[in-house]
Amino acid sequence: MTATTPSTERPPAPPSTSSGPTEPERKRSRRSVSYRRPNVVGGLGAGVWFVIVAVPLYFLAVTSFRASGAYLSDGPLALPRSLTADNYITVLTSQFPRYFINNLLVTVACVAIVIVLALPAAYAIVRSRSRLVSTGFSIVLLGLAVPAQAVIVPLYLMITQLRLYDSLLAIILPTAAFALPLSIVVLTSSLRDVPKELYEAITIDGAGTVRTLFSLVLPLSRSGLATIGIFTALQAWNGFLFPLVLTQNPDVRVLTLGLWDFQGQYGTNVPLVTAAVTLSLLPLLVVYLLARRFLLAGLTAGAGK
Repeated sequence: MTATTPSTERPPAPPSTSSGPTEPERKRSRRSVSYRRPNVVGGLGAGVWFVIVAVPLYFLAVTSFRASGAYLSDGPLALPRSLTADNYITVLTSQFPRYFINNLLVTVACVAIVIVLALPAAYAIVRSRSRLVSTGFSIVLLGLAVPAQAVIVPLYLMITQLRLYDSLLAIILPTAAFALPLSIVVLTSSLRDVPKELYEAITIDGAGTVRTLFSLVLPLSRSGLATIGIFTALQAWNGFLFPLVLTQNPDVRVLTLGLWDFQGQYGTNVPLVTAAVTLSLLPLLVVYLLARRFLLAGLTAGAGK
């Protein structure tokens, strides 16, 4: 037997990868480059929208700190030469605080009524299979098509017969009633996103209807509640028709009527009226900034259904 010596030849080296990227890599690179291209149309649209929003805010912020003479001589959008807080001092020493408190009471009461009534109604609509509930929901939807101007005369007669005329309740009850239909629709869409397994699980645990409402439905509908809360607050805070027709006493006057009277009292003093408008906008701005995340979530609830 002849001894065989082991071969000293090395296996061939793998093909070099330094020749450049492969075809799939080049395609991915081209796609990534295309994604980074600037969106000129979107940028122009955003710029136009920024101007539309920023100009009124600039007008409010700057004009409210101007003197009346400087506003008339320089123009509404000119840069101010001097700023003064006299407008805000005049507003705060007038009847404006009373109007502000009345408006706050009306808004808080309307939001509370709508939330207390809309949440159980939406829960019943989502979970009940009764024909009576379905018919009631259809009637509620009809409320979306009825404008307040169409029923203001019957509403005036009803408020008068109930002896609620010239009171804050005369503003609160109609405002809450007209906010209920849309609030129920928004909450219904939000509750339909809740999986049925959660309802079944809490039912197996022995929870009844009331416990399910407070232990399951209420925590999971925070975004929807924030949405209808902000919507109702906006409607109540900026309401003008119901306070105009259903109240007359200056002691129950709200901000919208107060600003109207303020404008009549100080005719051409635009900076003074602008200061009052700025103060009336601050509460809603704060509420929106605090609840904007829940507002967006509530508006998109049920979109995938």
